[in-house]
Amino acid sequence: MGKKKLNLAILDMYDSEPNQGMRCIKDILARFESQLTYKVFDVRGKAEIPDIRDYDLFISTGGPGNPMDGDGNWDLKYFDFLDQIWIWNQNYNHKKYILFICHSFQMACRHFGLGTLTKRKSTSFGVMSVHKTAEGQKDSLLQNLSNPFWAIDSRDYQVVQPDLKKFKVLGAKIIALEKIRDHVEYERAIMAIRFSPEMVGTQFHPEADPVSFLAHLKKAEVKEKIIAVKGKIKFRRMLEHLVDEDKIYKTNETLIPNFLEQSIQQVKASKTLTLI
Repeated sequence: MGKKKLNLAILDMYDSEPNQGMRCIKDILARFESQLTYKVFDVRGKAEIPDIRDYDLFISTGGPGNPMDGDGNWDLKYFDFLDQIWIWNQNYNHKKYILFICHSFQMACRHFGLGTLTKRKSTSFGVMSVHKTAEGQKDSLLQNLSNPFWAIDSRDYQVVQPDLKKFKVLGAKIIALEKIRDHVEYERAIMAIRFSPEMVGTQFHPEADPVSFLAHLKKAEVKEKIIAVKGKIKFRRMLEHLVDEDKIYKTNETLIPNFLEQSIQQVKASKTLTLI
């Protein structure tokens, strides 16, 4: 008899907008097809939310627009889903594991009150260096990545001003920050948080691969916008970073696979304990 696969739910936050993120996530999941089966839930478009009892792992995607906006239906259902996972993990040995990406990360930070969500003065877009904190250097999500490591960033909003009291109450940890900026008046955005042993999220896009980003850069309006903001030299450097095996390839091949491998091991171990 074949080994039973674990179930993973993708919470699609793209609201039917064309994107490369879903393809990238599915490509990574294909590497785990012997261990996982997955289903996609259209959270913003159809207010679909998985029943947490049916799934072991969850990936909640990035998406367009303002993370402070909702329609009073899908967003409340989503926040209720986050509470359900939190409460489940407080009460059961067989834990539920979730990774939040970008838009979802911002919504989770807002829901748990971990920091201030603000609109950036300008869009952060491109290949960025991400810096591990002392906690991040010990965190299993970021193992096998250099410090700093490189990631694709694409956001108009950011989480800043961590509420350290709230972090302490929840046991949450900041595990990565954006690079130190030259302009002192700008705060460093929080780039990754370990919400709990089972819940973790990134402000950047760990699923992004060079193929997806190059496809994006080929759009004339995108290229022109970046050159207008950053200049031609930085644009060319961005292209060089994309094809460097130690940068985006490395993050794509490491971070989400870390989350999946570690979560799968933990779920299998807890299920074995439950059977004994």
